[in-house]
Amino acid sequence: MKFLASIALPAYALDQLTKWWIFTHLALRPDEKNLAQFPDVIAKTAHLPLDVDVIPGWFSIVHWGNTGAAFSFLSDHPWVFIVISIAAFIGLLIAWRKNVFTDAASRVAVPLLLGGILGNVTDRFVHGYVVDFLLVDLHVRFANPWPAFNVADSCIFVAAGLFVFAAILDARKQRVQK
Repeated sequence: MKFLASIALPAYALDQLTKWWIFTHLALRPDEKNLAQFPDVIAKTAHLPLDVDVIPGWFSIVHWGNTGAAFSFLSDHPWVFIVISIAAFIGLLIAWRKNVFTDAASRVAVPLLLGGILGNVTDRFVHGYVVDFLLVDLHVRFANPWPAFNVADSCIFVAAGLFVFAAILDARKQRVQK
């Protein structure tokens, strides 16, 4: 459990620290959906800048509220993600205790995933939405701009990549053993 905490807790702390900075230094985007759902936050942050251009035209820091999942999926049902997040978190802890994750890639992926889940579910409880702030414009028609994301999302993405990598290695190992 020490290994698990040594990755999950710093990932969670970094996520929450960056989101605190965003919440205190940038205005929540006053779009139609945010105005309807979070008028108090928009009013409180209206005096703050809307964004910070890091690489003009390519990368900005913003304050977007996301009540859904990736690409605002199911944004009208935020409670679904709280339930799924809590169930996944508990399931991963149980699987960890039962030593389900034996390879190195999976053992790093699980705490990253736990830190990411905890970061985004904390936002849902504290703010009513996930604070997304990293906005990349890939200058590609179907992804212009790419949806904003955060540190927790990045942890979840890296964890998913590590699980895929572990599955590929396991498949190769099984093929060699036959």
